[in-house]
Amino acid sequence: MLDANFWHDKSESKKILKEKKLFEDLINSLKETTTKLEDLDDLFKIANEENNKNILNEIYENIKDLRNIVKKNEIKCFLSNEADALDCYVEIHAGAGGTESQDWANMLRRMYLKWSDNKKFISKLISEHKGDEAGIKSSTIKIEGDYVFGWLKKESGIHRLVRISPFDSGARRHTSFASIWVYPAVDENINIEILEKDLRIDTYRSSGAGGQHVNTTDSAVRITHTPTKIVVQCQNERSQHKNKETCMNMLKARLYDFEIKKKEKETENFESSKSEIGWGHQIRSYVLQPYRLIKDNRTNFESTNPEKVLDGEIDEFLEQSLYQIK
Repeated sequence: MLDANFWHDKSESKKILKEKKLFEDLINSLKETTTKLEDLDDLFKIANEENNKNILNEIYENIKDLRNIVKKNEIKCFLSNEADALDCYVEIHAGAGGTESQDWANMLRRMYLKWSDNKKFISKLISEHKGDEAGIKSSTIKIEGDYVFGWLKKESGIHRLVRISPFDSGARRHTSFASIWVYPAVDENINIEILEKDLRIDTYRSSGAGGQHVNTTDSAVRITHTPTKIVVQCQNERSQHKNKETCMNMLKARLYDFEIKKKEKETENFESSKSEIGWGHQIRSYVLQPYRLIKDNRTNFESTNPEKVLDGEIDEFLEQSLYQIK
C-alpha cells in the first residue's frame, strides 16, 4: 500500500514509478519467456519423434527470438546507476570543415531524433545554430522517456563520417567530424547549489523557430558558469523568462554530470574534448565510401547497413556499449 504522502514529492514518485515499471516489465517478460520455452520444449519432443524438420526449424527460429528477448532484458539490468532513469540532453557540435561537418552534425541530430521517435520518447529542440550553407554548427535537444540517459550515456565523443561530398562539384571523398555530449536532465529531487555571483547571463536575438516575434526581441539566453566555464543556451521559447528557466535546468544538469564524472574519476574535460574534434579521438566511424561500414572503435561492433543506423536504429551499438561498462 502506498504511503499517504507518496504523491506529494512528484519527482521522487516519478522516479519510483519508473523503477516499478522496469521491474514489472522484466518480471512479465521472464514469465512469458518461460512459458514459451516450456511450450517449445513440448513441441520439440513431438517434432523430434516424428522427425518433422519443418517444425524443428520453426522451433529453432522461435528460440532465437527468445534469446534476443533475454538479451534485451539483460541489457536493462545494466541501467542501475542513479542517473540512468533520468531524461537527458544531447549536444551536437560540428567540427572543423565548414559545410561538410555542419551537414554531418545535422545528420547525427536526425539520427538521435529518429531513435527517440522509434522508442516513442519525447524530443524537444532546445537550441540551434544553423550552418552557413547547410546543416548546423551546434544544437541541443532534450529527450524524455524511460531510462533515456542510461541508454545514451556512452554516445558522448567524436563521431567521424567518410563519404563522397554532396557539396563538392569534383565528387571527392571527404572526412567530417562532429562531437556528441550526453548528460542527464536532473529533477528537483537532486540538489545542485548554483550561486548567482558565479553566473554571467547574456541575452541575444534568436534565429530559431517561434515566428516573427522570436526574431525581433532578445529572447534567447546564454548562461556561463564562471568557475567551471560551462556554457548553456536556449532560444526555442518566445519568452526570455522561459528560456532562462530552461538554461538554469540545463546548467543544473551539466553541473550534476560534472560531479558524476569527478566521482567516477573520469578526468576527460568536456571543453578540451570539444576543441579536439579531429583525427585520433573518434569513438565511432561511419564510412559511406569507398565501402559501407559503421564501426564503434570502443566495442569493435560493426554494421554494414549505414542507412538503417542513420535512420535511428542504433540499439545494437548502445547495447554493446552498455556491456562495456564495468
